[in-house]
Amino acid sequence: YPRKCNSGSARPFAQLFRVMDIAHEAVIDDISSTKRDMYYKDVPLFGTQRVVDNLVDDLAATFEVERSDLNVRATSKGLVCGSSLSIHLRSGEVLQPNDSDGTLIPVGEDIQSFSLVRAISWVLIVEKDAVFQTLYLRSPRSSSPLILSQGKGYPDLATRHLVKTLSDCLQDVPILALVDADAYGLDILSVYKYGSRSLRHEVGKLAAARMEWMGVKGSELNELGVHADHLLPFTKQDEKMALTMLRRPDLPQEWRKELSRMLFTRRKAEIEVLSNI
Repeated sequence: YPRKCNSGSARPFAQLFRVMDIAHEAVIDDISSTKRDMYYKDVPLFGTQRVVDNLVDDLAATFEVERSDLNVRATSKGLVCGSSLSIHLRSGEVLQPNDSDGTLIPVGEDIQSFSLVRAISWVLIVEKDAVFQTLYLRSPRSSSPLILSQGKGYPDLATRHLVKTLSDCLQDVPILALVDADAYGLDILSVYKYGSRSLRHEVGKLAAARMEWMGVKGSELNELGVHADHLLPFTKQDEKMALTMLRRPDLPQEWRKELSRMLFTRRKAEIEVLSNI
């Protein structure tokens, strides 16, 4: 940073200084703001939410600080289910997730500490909210599971922070991920396990290297009895993402084989395909 600009327009600089102005005001007045709030303060200038997202991440990386140091808070969308975990907030409140419904995961700066009511047997991170709801209704209570859902799209910081904390503190507990058998599912898994490229300066605080890929794996679908008719066609967007991931030098060999298989068969599968077993 600063990034290159080929258009010759002054707008990128105006956008940058506007974000800095909003962040500076938030720090001086000690008022927290979200990226969404910043975007709506000057929609005509920013144009899209992505502009604000990228600028905030770039500024944090440039100044070698966390977004919370700029008084920019993440918006929570992840859910956690499991009565074994207690979340202690800085406000003094204690969140106690239950076994029958999802509890919104608070942002990291609001959390004081975690504690366990009883031992956790395993932690499962699920890509999709609909699958999350099915699992927490059907999971055996005797196994004391802890199930997390990231909501739609890629995981938010609050969910990643919780997964990282559980991975570090519960060394004997398996940390498992259930994602779609496509390139985007593997990319989401990569964000949890290795961190995102946009927040490389926070990898040590967010990457849960112990996470294991539970599924869904295309190479196992035939053995599980999933018929080819239940698979989805591989799109151009899927192909582009798969090829992008295959260019990563540190990609695990198993992931590389699964991506190559998708490109060869031109088929992918969503988690919901397992309901056909």
